Amino acid sequence: MFAKQILAAVLSGSMLLAIAPAGFADQTSQPTNQSPIPAAKQTPEQLQQLVAPIALYPDELVAQVLAAATYPTQVVEADRWLQDNKNLQGKQLADEVDKQPWDSSVKALTEFPSVLANLDKNISWTSSLGDAYMNQQKDVMDAVQGMRQRADAAGNLKSNSQQKVKQHENTVIIEPADPQVVYVPTYDPWIVYGTPLGVWPGWYWYPGLYAPGPEIGFGVGFGLGFYGGFGWGWHHWGFDWGHRTIVFNHNTYISHSRTFINRNNVSRGRAGFAGRGSARGTGRADTHAFGGARSAPGRSQAGLRSGASSSLNHGSVTPSHFSGHSNFGGFHGGSAGGSHGGGGSHGGGGGRR
Repeated sequence: MFAKQILAAVLSGSMLLAIAPAGFADQTSQPTNQSPIPAAKQTPEQLQQLVAPIALYPDELVAQVLAAATYPTQVVEADRWLQDNKNLQGKQLADEVDKQPWDSSVKALTEFPSVLANLDKNISWTSSLGDAYMNQQKDVMDAVQGMRQRADAAGNLKSNSQQKVKQHENTVIIEPADPQVVYVPTYDPWIVYGTPLGVWPGWYWYPGLYAPGPEIGFGVGFGLGFYGGFGWGWHHWGFDWGHRTIVFNHNTYISHSRTFINRNNVSRGRAGFAGRGSARGTGRADTHAFGGARSAPGRSQAGLRSGASSSLNHGSVTPSHFSGHSNFGGFHGGSAGGSHGGGGSHGGGGGRR
């Protein structure tokens, strides 16, 4: 049924042009006898608004979200799968997630259901985030750092019992205070950074992720035990901030999703992606468009540039266990000896619904 719904969405939207939300990248009509002009890059200000809802998450969670945003169809499928399998908990849930045909980043987000659900409900925003990551990776990373600097200047980003905030020159790193327990921060992304931002058009306020006021709050922590023994789990993600790249299993993460065209590569005569550190993929890109596969009640969410069925294509990863972290100029990891034991609470900012 899900595949049929996606196929119907692809067919019904195949003639739509993927665009950013109103008020963002300028759009110009193209004469029918000319080749389309590549979409304009988003400005630093636009990218800062785009990353505002996630910029204050721990580094590993930001990495997972940015990577998963390049697989919007899988995000929708994974969120629905979680809702249909609420009876699964702990090790049983992690084992079943591991069997699913999703990218490692999407699997990793199943430990944070409210974050995954937010990506699903705000699928237009998610697709814009994925497109920006594909085509303006360094600019997106700069936007994340810019927003962290703004939150710090506003006095709202501090170390506490839930998180550690480190600064080195112009780089801000956010990581869990306890490496085995993750807290998802709750905050209003439009006012936490000091000067208020415009709300992303059509934004759906997913319950449990956003708190009124300028302060940052925290829900119940997530223990990483049950997810620790899989090659896509928390400790396998991080950032190399010096090179503005996501790192997955010691390598630069490169998405093999066919949902978005990497316009930088297209200009050189190739639409594919090559590299290590992500799930296997064919490297081809589709250019169909379809409306948002799932929308918040009463909201229209269109704008995914996608070969929807193609974005379900992914590959497995090799479970090489290590404890990942972010740094300024390179990425290093040590043995973590992952096991499937342990567990954590679900609730607050990221609990099972």
